[in-house]
Amino acid sequence: MTPFAKKVYKVVLSIPLGEVRTYQWVAKKAGSPRAFRAVGQILKRNPWPIFIPCHRVVCTDGKLGGYSYGKKMKKLLLNLERQIKEKML
Repeated sequence: MTPFAKKVYKVVLSIPLGEVRTYQWVAKKAGSPRAFRAVGQILKRNPWPIFIPCHRVVCTDGKLGGYSYGKKMKKLLLNLERQIKEKML
């Protein structure tokens, strides 16, 4: 795993439950603002998608983007997390 990939995973771990951030935001926080495509490739290969919540990362235009278990599962997880967050408040 590259040092940049480690930074990307660490940033993604910081995204709160029920919230999303963009690939561009992750790239910027990981120290390479223009590497948003690389972020997508790194998250595509996420070996621990249950523990590193890459489903919380979306495209700048608000579209879901990809997910290793498919877009349908990504949408389901995001909706579930929003419901959990609402019940916790």
